[in-house]
Amino acid sequence: MSEPIVVLVHGAFAESAGWNGVVERLAAEGVTATAVANPLRSLHGDAQYLRDVVASLGAPVILVGHSYGGQVITEAAADNPAVRALVYVSAFAPEAGETALGLSGKFPGSTLGDAVVARPLSGGGNELSIDVAKFPAQFAADVDPAVAALMAATQRPVTELALTASISGVPAWRTLPSWFVWGDADKNIPAEALRFMGERAGGVELTEVAGAGHALPVSEPGAVAETILRAVGAVRS
Repeated sequence: MSEPIVVLVHGAFAESAGWNGVVERLAAEGVTATAVANPLRSLHGDAQYLRDVVASLGAPVILVGHSYGGQVITEAAADNPAVRALVYVSAFAPEAGETALGLSGKFPGSTLGDAVVARPLSGGGNELSIDVAKFPAQFAADVDPAVAALMAATQRPVTELALTASISGVPAWRTLPSWFVWGDADKNIPAEALRFMGERAGGVELTEVAGAGHALPVSEPGAVAETILRAVGAVRS
């Protein structure tokens, strides 16, 4: 079998450079990774774009999603023979009919609603971003303040349409092995919700990082890379 390629999918209010520390650590272990620019326009459109990226690689892949990126990898992996495993990083692992907004409010603790601002789109609907002043505390409380300020300025907005859509069909985590890692101080998606989704999926490994917030790929790239490497090892064996 060809060596698996790790495909990293960022979520809402983030961008692909947020995976830099993870990519560096994977490369040091001889693992090839690519960070996709998730369009953040619609769940099904974003998933189709990811399927196109996967098809272009011509190799088995491990899909890794952060936050809303978990919705996208779940949809993109369905009936996709190239995908061998899923890794959820502070991410949604939805069942059919569940939305990102619904899952983030399933358990108490998320303060995201008070930090989000909406911008109307000329084509209809709104896109959402996190207030720049509130971004560090909300999204990246355990990240260096200077880095968190840069993340706030470079965040990618997401449409309401994307966050209120649900996957079609049977979720891919029912048929593919999955790994989960998250922080216990996440203010976007409560740790209780992340733990619930990991347990429901029967994850091979569930790792909760003490004191970590939502921006886990930035604040804890080592923990994220270690989880991915264990998934790579399982796929190789």
